[in-house]
Amino acid sequence: MVGKGSDLVRLLRPRSVALFGGRACAEVIRQCRRIGYAGELWPVHPTRDTLEGLTTYRDVAALPAAPDAAFVAVNREATLEVVAALAAHGTGGAVCYASGFAEVGAEGAALQERLKTAAGAMPYFGPNCHGFINYLDRVALWPEQQGGVARERGVALITQSGNIALNLTMQRRALPIAYLVTLGNQAMLGLAETIEAVLADSRVTAIGLHIEGIADPAAFWRASESARARGVPLVALKTGRSELGAQLALSHTASLAGADAVANAFLHRAGVARVYSFPALLETLKLLHVHGPLPGRDIASMSCSGGEAALIADAVTGHDLNMRPLTGEQAERVAKTLPAFGVATNPLDYHNFTWGDPAALTATFSAMLSAGFDLTFLVLDFPRRDRCAEAGYDVAATALANASRALKARAAVVSTLAETLPEKEAEALLAAGVAPLAGIDDALTAAAAAADAGAALAVRPPALAFWPPPAPGSRLLSEWQAKRALAEAGVRVPEGALARTPDEAVAIAERISYPVVVKASGAKLAHKTELGAVRLNVRSASDVRAAATALAGLGDRILVEAMVTDAVAELIIGIARDPALGPYLVLGSGGVLVELVADRRILMLPATAEEIRAAIRALRVGRLIDGHRGRPPGDLAAAVDSVLAVQRYALASGGQLLELDVNPLIVCSAGLGAIAADALVRLAGGGHHV
Repeated sequence: MVGKGSDLVRLLRPRSVALFGGRACAEVIRQCRRIGYAGELWPVHPTRDTLEGLTTYRDVAALPAAPDAAFVAVNREATLEVVAALAAHGTGGAVCYASGFAEVGAEGAALQERLKTAAGAMPYFGPNCHGFINYLDRVALWPEQQGGVARERGVALITQSGNIALNLTMQRRALPIAYLVTLGNQAMLGLAETIEAVLADSRVTAIGLHIEGIADPAAFWRASESARARGVPLVALKTGRSELGAQLALSHTASLAGADAVANAFLHRAGVARVYSFPALLETLKLLHVHGPLPGRDIASMSCSGGEAALIADAVTGHDLNMRPLTGEQAERVAKTLPAFGVATNPLDYHNFTWGDPAALTATFSAMLSAGFDLTFLVLDFPRRDRCAEAGYDVAATALANASRALKARAAVVSTLAETLPEKEAEALLAAGVAPLAGIDDALTAAAAAADAGAALAVRPPALAFWPPPAPGSRLLSEWQAKRALAEAGVRVPEGALARTPDEAVAIAERISYPVVVKASGAKLAHKTELGAVRLNVRSASDVRAAATALAGLGDRILVEAMVTDAVAELIIGIARDPALGPYLVLGSGGVLVELVADRRILMLPATAEEIRAAIRALRVGRLIDGHRGRPPGDLAAAVDSVLAVQRYALASGGQLLELDVNPLIVCSAGLGAIAADALVRLAGGGHHV
């Protein structure tokens, strides 16, 4: 894999391009001319003498020099020959357009491996790849029409899908695109390498990702760290959220889509703001291009309609944003600019009596902008030009631009409908330093994502754990063995011991005192409750003997433990490994509520104490630990320490841990600790323990 953005400068910013093929290459020539490419174009064809008016060359050896980039649009077998010749000739990089490789099955996958060998160290996009457009340097290695224009600076869009990339060029939202890159099968250049490459260009203001799968999570993590270090925000739309979506992603580009919840945790940890639609992705990138990551989540809104004010007040619900009220001083300052019956609130209805009055509007907007919100919206819908007059609307937009410029405040115009913010007006707002956001819900999503990006840039999380492939086979520890292993890592477990006979069980119970728990123990008893292999709250020797006798045939031993009686709440702590993204931690409501409530939070390993504490408190059961309705609070500090101890055990496994559950972790009253009442551990390798 190519690891540094500087390695791709020749490919992405070429001064010479060789083109192999017919129709597709003719379109590349037309697109390069249309966008204003000033470099050399060298078509190569075995039989044609010209292509789009340019003299052709017969093969790689006949080229005037080693090209900086090549667009290879011949069949898949011929692609291998051309790529090998280009690599030997010292070419800077290539786009491999042909399909029929790993996306079609085993035969194609074998051919893709041969392509890797043919390319050697030469970087290339694809195969099964549409190419890229560099709007900054006016390069279009692109075999179809496209709707973008040259820019001086802008955002980078990276996607695995050529057709989606084509659609993105047709957007009419005034999003300034600097780079549009498609990846195809990612045989050599993937998400990580492309992120690093566009990061190397200081003209890139933000990076948007359309992700079907993350083939190399360690490389992606390194790229995200580079983005964090350079202050360039990453925003992602990841498909494969549903089971069907994951299957389609696999068949489309041979990508492995991990479980969506784990992907969400991975992206969050990598500092990538996640959105769930293309409109939201484009609006977020536009906001980031204009204002960069937001320092916080406080927003304000202004409109000349009470209906619009109510609309945006309702829409904020469900977004991680804070439409905080004005302070007394701020409200007084705003009120002085309003009509006598106007009320200074957030959201603000400034009425329409000052419509078309630039001085009055500027005064009101300035008063709101001076209140120090992280982002201030002006709700403004422009009329359709074919039937309506436009007079007056530009006055409000100009007043906002002037006020925000004077106060150096972040402002955005938000239309209630996407179609009521035309591209011409959006471009003018963009030039004036005001973010033009189409649609209230997407605008709020963009604001929350920009705040996520700001929060991500403010922290430096510990490096993720990336485990090697586990040894073949697996072995399940018995509950006793699992608890002993976890206890060595610092997890508190109940006092207890293994018994071979009912008499030994009674002796153990007498030693640790009643009440006790009596369980069947063995490596094959993963879910004892369902098998009836657990007796709780056993309070006498006769009851212990009866329980031990009844359970004797279910396992290899009888486990007798002290019963925890001071429970405030129950948690589950789980460790598992996603086949694509690696090990992760699950925290949730434990005990019998695990499947019924489905209340969980997922964190990547290693998680910090702060992350763990916040995750526990975000659970429904977290309210019990905080002391719900006057109940005594639980020992949150001990719960966090228990999770950290479980994590220590997992990280010390050398990547051979396959699965771990502590369920329940009983959280006792504050100061009395937390105890692992049950545990399951499955390790890689053969054999078993009792």
